[in-house]
Amino acid sequence: MIKKLIRKLNITAALGAIVISSAASANSAETVKVGILHSLSGTMAISETSLRDILLFTFDEINASGGVLGKKIEPVVADGASDWPLFAEKAEQLLVQDKVAVTFGCWTSVSRKSVLPVFEKYNGLLFYPVQYEGEEESKNIFYTAEAVNQQAIPAVDFLLAEGYKKFYLVGTDYVYPQTTNLVLFEYLLSKGIPVENIGGGLRKDASGTVISAGKYTPFSHTDYQQIVAEIKDFAASGDACVINTINGDSNVSFFKEIASSGISADDCPIVSFSLSEDEFRSLPTKDLVGHLGCWTYFMSIDTPENKAFIKSFKKWLSKTNV
Repeated sequence: MIKKLIRKLNITAALGAIVISSAASANSAETVKVGILHSLSGTMAISETSLRDILLFTFDEINASGGVLGKKIEPVVADGASDWPLFAEKAEQLLVQDKVAVTFGCWTSVSRKSVLPVFEKYNGLLFYPVQYEGEEESKNIFYTAEAVNQQAIPAVDFLLAEGYKKFYLVGTDYVYPQTTNLVLFEYLLSKGIPVENIGGGLRKDASGTVISAGKYTPFSHTDYQQIVAEIKDFAASGDACVINTINGDSNVSFFKEIASSGISADDCPIVSFSLSEDEFRSLPTKDLVGHLGCWTYFMSIDTPENKAFIKSFKKWLSKTNV
């Protein structure tokens, strides 16, 4: 919650700076246009729709408090539709046609990489809200969430401290899971975990160097029967856990298969890096008690600030057709 409140303050500060920088060319405007670019349809909609909602809620609160330097925020919403080339098209539309001052958007690293050249071409600004794999920087993108050393590594350290000795890596087949799991593969080796205790498979180049670690499935994948059977065999001897970097609605199919297979957190806990209440609503949660998540924010955080935030957000949702 504290992190989300800080981000809300950061949004206000960022918009204030943007309004100042654009004042000379837009003195007569009573509003400042702000782009929202997320997947509101397709495989990533299960995760990204709430990001649109929280932005609209935040903008309404800012506007109700007088706006930013006397200007009201005018949101311009675009649907990337879980289609990475379309993300680039929508980004260009926001910058060129809608002339937004700044954009908040993307979830997957592949969508971010699709829009990056567009924001650099038109010197636009993107605030990217989700964890990422590193190995990229741009003066046109604010990377506001955690990198691998701030999320994945501490999660693995926790599992090691709990006594787990076998790690099965599974994720969606794109840059964030691939890069994160390769980092984790090397990290686990450095911690004394033998290569045979790292499950999911390895891919090597011609020189024998490992270039990919783990098992990967496409976006929108639904058939996890074989992978879950592998996990069950991998965990049979005990001391095993799963590192899950699956993204989007594929998490629903994965965890339903986990539940139907009878794998419990006592047998083999699953630690997920891209899973929150949005996905939980579609999951058989009674069968998944004890599995773990390492994430920026959960609604269940028991603090007065978080409870007040949720109350305000629910009140806003009840009055808004989003």
